[in-house]
Amino acid sequence: MRFLHTSDWHLGRRFHEADVIDAQRAFLTHIHATARDREVDAILVAGDIYDRAIPSLDAVRLFDSALTQLAELHIPIIMISGNHDSAHRLGVGASVLARAGVHLRTDPDSACTRPVLLEDEHGTVAVYSIPYLEPSLTHEGLDADKSHQAVTTAAMDRIRADLASYPPNTRSIVIAHAFVAGGESSTSERDITVGGLDYVAASTFHDIDYVALGHLHGAQNVNDRIHYSGSPLAYSFSEAHHTKTLTIVDMAADGTVTLDRVNTPVPRPLACLKGTLKDLLTDPAHEPLTGSWLQVTLTDPALPYEPMSQLRRRFPYVLSLVPPDPGQRRRTGEHSTYTQRLQGRNDLDIACDFVTKVRGDAPTPAEHVLLRQAVEHAQHTAHEETV
Repeated sequence: MRFLHTSDWHLGRRFHEADVIDAQRAFLTHIHATARDREVDAILVAGDIYDRAIPSLDAVRLFDSALTQLAELHIPIIMISGNHDSAHRLGVGASVLARAGVHLRTDPDSACTRPVLLEDEHGTVAVYSIPYLEPSLTHEGLDADKSHQAVTTAAMDRIRADLASYPPNTRSIVIAHAFVAGGESSTSERDITVGGLDYVAASTFHDIDYVALGHLHGAQNVNDRIHYSGSPLAYSFSEAHHTKTLTIVDMAADGTVTLDRVNTPVPRPLACLKGTLKDLLTDPAHEPLTGSWLQVTLTDPALPYEPMSQLRRRFPYVLSLVPPDPGQRRRTGEHSTYTQRLQGRNDLDIACDFVTKVRGDAPTPAEHVLLRQAVEHAQHTAHEETV
């Protein structure tokens, strides 16, 4: 039996200031095409469908369009809620959608004991689901301690008890959204730490033929049976080294699996640059990156004047600017006082530098206009008060 495993769509999310709704639409179309061309028997979506518990209207429309498109394949689609999703909102209409072959599993009380049963010439594959389990909200219902390990163990105990009611040769899959020990994280995943107990041991899923995981954005194997498909789109510069993929899973008659990763469309390559502003603006070696989304780390001894606007003349897709390290300035002997650093600078420059230092990105042109208006208003008010 063949499955397509995907996760972490994060519909509605932006990449820094860039709108990626078209890129998300492209990878959803790619999922449909891949499932059709590779003749998969079911699609497994391991959570974080949306980026927010209350998604934007554009995100909801995109999800609706994707479900309509995928349902045309007439194969089961099994989806769980992730830590970014609202389980209740995502699960609305689940019983009606199930009639169309779209199985939304968002309620842990029923998801663990209501597998989707799939049949082939070798027998049954029971696909169980563990939607994201927030320990503080689910531990009582699962009769478990308040930790990710405890609630996941309790859910797996229920799954194994139900699986035991099927014939011994029944193959098994678990779809789960969790941070399983051994996985490599990125900065774009929301922290799910609760009292430091955010990890779930891989051994928790013993005796399951394949575990389709979501949450971590890099495609990776925890072991030969436990796999993260990763997000089909990058959502942070820590993912610049990722190759974004979908995972095709072929399950044999004895439950063993082989995996094939299919690359997803890349809207624009990511890159990280580091150096002085002069070097970045003049070095011809950087010319191939002019079309990439960039994170730039400056190494100048002091923050140059309006570095983002200068960089964008050469690199129009700079999205993140990391200012010079103050510690480096101290190590190089620069000990100017705050008053000295302000000398010769106007109020607008100081406000813009503050935004850049706190946020890491210089103000956008629209923000620059708002800051200028605010400074002018403050100056006008101060002048009136002194008259």
